[in-house]
Amino acid sequence: MTLSMLGLLGTTEIIIIAVVVLVLFGARKVPELMKGVGTGIKEFKKASRDVQEELHRASEEPPAPTTPRKPTDTVSQSNGH
Repeated sequence: MTLSMLGLLGTTEIIIIAVVVLVLFGARKVPELMKGVGTGIKEFKKASRDVQEELHRASEEPPAPTTPRKPTDTVSQSNGH
């Protein structure tokens, strides 16, 4: 669920979702569930930041000089038949 979708939810919908989560998982499991969600979001943000930094570094590097390739020899060898 993205943050832009949260804008579409009103107070009533959020309360209903919270009650359903409590019923499904129980009051003892909800903190563990939220901790897992928080950890997942933190890992996702870190990975996203790492990818952005890598792309930024790659775009700043000058392109490697290319050397002309020699054409490959395509002469087929006969086996004497």
